[in-house]
Amino acid sequence: MPNGGRLFAAFRQPMDAVKYVLVGEGPYPRPDSATGVCFMDGAVGSLWSEKGLSKQVNRATSLRNFMKMLLVADGQLSVEQTTGEAMEAVSANARVAPDRIIQTLPELEANLTAQGFLLLNASLVFRAHVAPAKDAKAWLPFLQIVLSALADNAEVKGRTPPTLVLWGKIAVQLDALPANARFPRRVAEHPYNLSFIGNQSMQDFFAPMHLLQK
Repeated sequence: MPNGGRLFAAFRQPMDAVKYVLVGEGPYPRPDSATGVCFMDGAVGSLWSEKGLSKQVNRATSLRNFMKMLLVADGQLSVEQTTGEAMEAVSANARVAPDRIIQTLPELEANLTAQGFLLLNASLVFRAHVAPAKDAKAWLPFLQIVLSALADNAEVKGRTPPTLVLWGKIAVQLDALPANARFPRRVAEHPYNLSFIGNQSMQDFFAPMHLLQK
């Protein structure tokens, strides 16, 4: 689980800045990787290597597939070819343009934050002896409070509530919450599935954000 006081790290995003609530499953099982922010693996520094994505990114399967989906959405990769020489070429272009292309995972997180993402997990803890879906169910009352507060804040400010972006079956458990009905939604398979790379809905959603650019 996230250590070092990082359990609620995602809530550094000010409420008025939240435009999207991205919900994953749970923290990475490795302490160094669990940052309290979904999909942001604390063990990852550089995004790129000579062979494509860095070894640390490739180890974090969900992050790897998310990166490849962004590259497809940006027109830098073909969904039919997201490995081998195609990735080497993308990486080479990125590494020679650090003034235009982000180089590290903290830069990607900063871009997501700037776009207004609240990066939550359905469960804020990982316990090896408990199924993630069971832990996530226990956190539903907490998430009901979070979502209600976000919807109430938007209503007071005369704004549309943030868009819920739910990745995977565990995140979709939020459908059981009364507050869920107050939000526009985007739903996709979890990014640890290879099919996520070719998810057209996710490509269309993220393409205008240009998250890989500075």
